[in-house]
Amino acid sequence: MGEQENLRQSARPFQSPVLRKGLAQMATSFGGFFATCAAMYVLSGVSYWLVLMLAPLAAGFLVRIFIIQHDCGHASFFEGRRANAILGFACSLLTLTPYASWRRQHAGHHGIWNDLDRRQSGADIYSSCLTVAEYRALSRWRRCWYRTTRHPVVFNVLLPPLVFVGLFRVPFDTPPSWRQERRAVHITNVALIAMFGGLGLLLGFGEVATVQLPVTVSASIIGAWLFSVQHRGETTIWARRNDWDAVTASLRSSTYLRLPRVLQWFTGNIGYHHVHHLNPRIPNYRLQECHQALPALRAVPTLSFLDGLRAVRLMLWDEERNRMVSIREAGRRGTR
Repeated sequence: MGEQENLRQSARPFQSPVLRKGLAQMATSFGGFFATCAAMYVLSGVSYWLVLMLAPLAAGFLVRIFIIQHDCGHASFFEGRRANAILGFACSLLTLTPYASWRRQHAGHHGIWNDLDRRQSGADIYSSCLTVAEYRALSRWRRCWYRTTRHPVVFNVLLPPLVFVGLFRVPFDTPPSWRQERRAVHITNVALIAMFGGLGLLLGFGEVATVQLPVTVSASIIGAWLFSVQHRGETTIWARRNDWDAVTASLRSSTYLRLPRVLQWFTGNIGYHHVHHLNPRIPNYRLQECHQALPALRAVPTLSFLDGLRAVRLMLWDEERNRMVSIREAGRRGTR
């Protein structure tokens, strides 16, 4: 048995869900989200600034709910597939992310991440990039378009809310052959209309927008950042298909995002992204346990919180230096 298969086998015991931990995470995540939103609705009649002050807290709980949905998509949160599907759909009504469609798209990400020969499959725009050579070969206007659309403000602040609020309402990236997933997008929309329509009739549509939009916008920005920077750290690698394998990519093309304890809690341990890619069946509440138990998982690219914020500027893979670089850095080297 090879070293890589040994590591897989060593991580396998951690994929068993723990019911009490799952239920506790559900209670704190959903409970915290609903309690914070309720407080925001009460305060909306007092001061909108007080509502905005609570929006980041509600967004934190919503990110945690998205991580639960993410686990359900991997059938890892509960033992039973049906229980995962029911909970995943329930999460999707709060995250605005069609469960079945996103689950299948995300499964595609797990087969190609940081693979240079398959990165343009469309499975995940947030973990794709051009090489420096490809960028330099573009026409002037196409380089301008790439710089504009990949600018950190556009890519990490403006685009995520558009995706979650708008694009997820249509099967924009779902192939016609995925009939069940396309149907699920429309079912999700009907459920959202019923849920927010009822809430709007009860509390007022203006009140609902006042509370829910800041929360959704904040959570979408945080979520997109979490899932993108952990494949774009300066020391993470991209490889051609012949040199790519899942275990090596888990250790060298995914990172350990070391967050302060409170942020680790709100983000459902997704900072242990290398462990998640090694075995997606490990529930989020056991990722840290696995990381600490296996020494090989501690020798991986590590990002601090500040490193993660800086990583948003790394948009190109430099094949000559085997590292991620910013567009500005690539431009400087090209003029030498």
